Amino acid sequence: MGRFRASLLPLLDVPLMRRVAWHAKRIRGGLDRRFVLSLAGGILVLVAIAALLITVVEKSWTFESFGSSFYWGVTTIFGQGDSTFVKSPAGWLISWLLILFGVAMLGTITGALVAAVIDFLLKEGQGMGAAGYRDHIVVCGWNATARDLILELRGDEYRKRIVIIHSADRNPAGEHTYYVKGDPTEVADLRRANVAEASVIVVVPTDDSNEADMRDILTVMALKAEAPDVRVVAEVNNARHVEHFQRAHADEILVTSTLASHLLARSALYPGLAEVVTDIVSGGEGSELYRVALPAAYVGLSANDLSARLRVEHRATLLSISRDGTTITNPPAEYIVQPGDDALVVAESLGELAPLNMERAMSPGHVRIAMPHKGKEAREGKIARA
Repeated sequence: MGRFRASLLPLLDVPLMRRVAWHAKRIRGGLDRRFVLSLAGGILVLVAIAALLITVVEKSWTFESFGSSFYWGVTTIFGQGDSTFVKSPAGWLISWLLILFGVAMLGTITGALVAAVIDFLLKEGQGMGAAGYRDHIVVCGWNATARDLILELRGDEYRKRIVIIHSADRNPAGEHTYYVKGDPTEVADLRRANVAEASVIVVVPTDDSNEADMRDILTVMALKAEAPDVRVVAEVNNARHVEHFQRAHADEILVTSTLASHLLARSALYPGLAEVVTDIVSGGEGSELYRVALPAAYVGLSANDLSARLRVEHRATLLSISRDGTTITNPPAEYIVQPGDDALVVAESLGELAPLNMERAMSPGHVRIAMPHKGKEAREGKIARA
């Protein structure tokens, strides 16, 4: 029995079954238990009375005869009864009455089950269900950035399930994503997206206003309360609000307007740079950026030796090495790789390299901000949380 249960667990622990279980719990909470118990009790009483009458009219007065009559009554209720079990006019009358009342009661139960299935389908279609995923990507909010993000994630080498939390009437991302209609500042809606077991959460503003940033700060606070160990990446409209996102404990902050302006400035000075950067960070043709965990065999190598090994063995170009929350871009030749270091590389694909486990990538007490900064902290790629 233990082995059988163990073999069933993987089948039950799938998104669809968890989704069905969530809806069953929701429906069960809204059921009138007294009505259900009365209906079930009425069927048992009806079968027991019919079995007793058949035993009195046609069978011998024994417990075994009553048991046979009761079994006949149950199978008759479900439409599988033996028509030859009763042989007298009185038995036929009892059988007809049992079928008549039994069909009515079973019809009520069947109607309730059909209504539950229809409710499940309707709720799922309206975004009122629960995702049931694990190790997925959650996107809170919707804008042009989120749309491009979904397209990029679909083409990534390591494809993950994507869940959208937004308040639109329909799924803005279309197919291949699960939609949760709701407010990302509400705990109940976050739980329907199962943010506590997500791999990463992306927060995007619904418009370019300051009010959208304020709402996203509340969203980050709600996320960190519900899923403190999950990495949260936030897009910010106004660079002046970065400090507030830091205090809300966002793990990574992207000020997209500042990034775009910086890239435009570099492109004006160095023609063609924007095209190269766009190709590297996209999932289209050519090579892309990857942050990878360095194999143990690379520990002790200098930056020059590491670069050569990555190039020869993985066709990857080393850009930077990260250690304890500090990123060193274009590390010096004598820089020595230590255990726990990870690297940012440009490659056509990951190949045999493993993507970085972000649980250890973010150093406690630090938040990464993707925007131009001056000073030592900016060069290291980290800013201490207030």
